[in-house]
Amino acid sequence: MRVVFGGAGALGSTAIWFCRNLDVEIAVVDFDRVESKNTLAQAFTRQAIGKNKAEALKLLLRSYFGKNINAFGVRLVEDNVEALCKSADLLVDAFDNAVGRRLLSSFARSLNIPLVHAAMSADSTFGIIRWDELFEADEEEREAQATCEGGDHLPFIGVLGATLSRVIQDFVTSGTKRNVMVDLRSVREH
Repeated sequence: MRVVFGGAGALGSTAIWFCRNLDVEIAVVDFDRVESKNTLAQAFTRQAIGKNKAEALKLLLRSYFGKNINAFGVRLVEDNVEALCKSADLLVDAFDNAVGRRLLSSFARSLNIPLVHAAMSADSTFGIIRWDELFEADEEEREAQATCEGGDHLPFIGVLGATLSRVIQDFVTSGTKRNVMVDLRSVREH
């Protein structure tokens, strides 16, 4: 099974970190570079600063755990979405922008590829993990509005990222699709 992650920021990098034990081929697509502020809320070390996020995550997982993943250090756009995602058995949206979310959703629907979305509120008081058939990308106040710049929300990011990895694990092992709402009081199927 091939699982392709769109986005290696806070939620994507955390979920991939927890998916390292799955017997699947993991690929990650992210054009962005690791900045020092990213080490506060994302699964990157200081040695990764300046590197492409997808490549940095690949190096991290290989050196710490011997897990090999495929890294694509490019922006997902209409011109490359088919080449990067067509062979996926599962797509995971961990993007921080509506444009990327909509592109991935449109592509997944066109080929009937399962797609799960993960999103966190700007104030990190709640997050959702929702399968594509029930997901609608919110409009952004400004494009690619960051929700996890520092380490203030790290515990919540950890819970949401771990929950996303469990949703992925359930789908990979049994085909179960869980929609989940996470807030400061609970994690519940939704």
